[in-house]
Amino acid sequence: MSENKQRPVEKKKNLSSDTTEVITQRKNLRKKEDKIVSKIIMVIVLTLLIVGGVLGFTVYRYVDSGLKPLDASDDQLVQVEIPSGSSNKQIGEILEKDNIIKSGIVFNYYTKFKNMTGFQAGYYQMAPNMTLDEIGKELQEGGTSEPTEVADGKVVVPEGYDINQIASRVAKVTGKNEQEFLDLMKDDTFFKELQQKFPDLLASASTAENVKYRLEGYLFPATYDYYKKMSLKDLVIQMVNKTNTVLQPYFSTIKQQNHTVQEVLTLASLVEKEGVKESDRKNIAQVFYNRIAANMPLQSDISVLYALGEHKELVTYEDTAVDSPYNLYTNTGYGPGPFDNPSEASIKAVLEPTKNDYYYFVADIKTGDVYFAKTYEEHLELVDKYVNNS
Repeated sequence: MSENKQRPVEKKKNLSSDTTEVITQRKNLRKKEDKIVSKIIMVIVLTLLIVGGVLGFTVYRYVDSGLKPLDASDDQLVQVEIPSGSSNKQIGEILEKDNIIKSGIVFNYYTKFKNMTGFQAGYYQMAPNMTLDEIGKELQEGGTSEPTEVADGKVVVPEGYDINQIASRVAKVTGKNEQEFLDLMKDDTFFKELQQKFPDLLASASTAENVKYRLEGYLFPATYDYYKKMSLKDLVIQMVNKTNTVLQPYFSTIKQQNHTVQEVLTLASLVEKEGVKESDRKNIAQVFYNRIAANMPLQSDISVLYALGEHKELVTYEDTAVDSPYNLYTNTGYGPGPFDNPSEASIKAVLEPTKNDYYYFVADIKTGDVYFAKTYEEHLELVDKYVNNS
């Protein structure tokens, strides 16, 4: 009996040893499989990351490329037809097909992101070197109802440009001498010719005193077709005519408010540079009115820079003492006239200001947000917070 008991025990020991070995082998096999699976997963993840990165970079390059002009060196104009009822997407497709832009898709999303609306049907003359912003603004201004002779160039006058800056743009496009344009701006005989054409527009400008250029403020920011057969006078007449057309609906309002066109354009030229948002511009316009009513100088840095004939970010204390009728730190009232050529939005802000009792404002130099104050003490606190500590 004792022998029979020992044999099963001996067999049991052998079975246990075999099982342990099998289990060990299986564990080792699983470890190997796990390592292989881990490597496979790692390869897949890395592949996805690489593919995702390449795809992301490709999309970025595509979008970035689409935001730039198709060919910055090509200013050859092409006539483009935008049918009535065209959506932003359809306009983008037309512009891409006519080789004006790189991507209709990017144009579509860019104009929606920038909230560009009011695109008009018609015939346009555009070039591959135009930016999406320039194209968008031209589409908002409107084209012609019929095809026209393709122009030799385009003069783009950005909002807030002064006459000296416009002269530079004109010279670059037309090939004419910059000084020739500036001399025309001081030509009294030419101004009188314009006054006869646009009496309502230029009446107050004709009686203004100490002005640098009588037509400052009257060359509306827009895009103008230029033909080699045109004279500089013809080009300027286009600009003044555009201002007259834009202001036509406002002449009665200006008269009812006991303002002159010169006063409105002067304040609008300051508002153009002092504020970006519509709400800020309307409040700033009212601040100027409040200060004028209180016989306080407007103290706009824009006036000082114009008096200095410079374009820079910071105005020093010494700058504010410059001897000039355009210096609204040392002179009260509106000054001689406009300091640049304002947009319709700024003109409307001056004619439709937001009523307030503020006398001061300051802009955060980082964000551009404008803060208003009723007293000088409050103003100093805002300056210290948003300018000095920025």
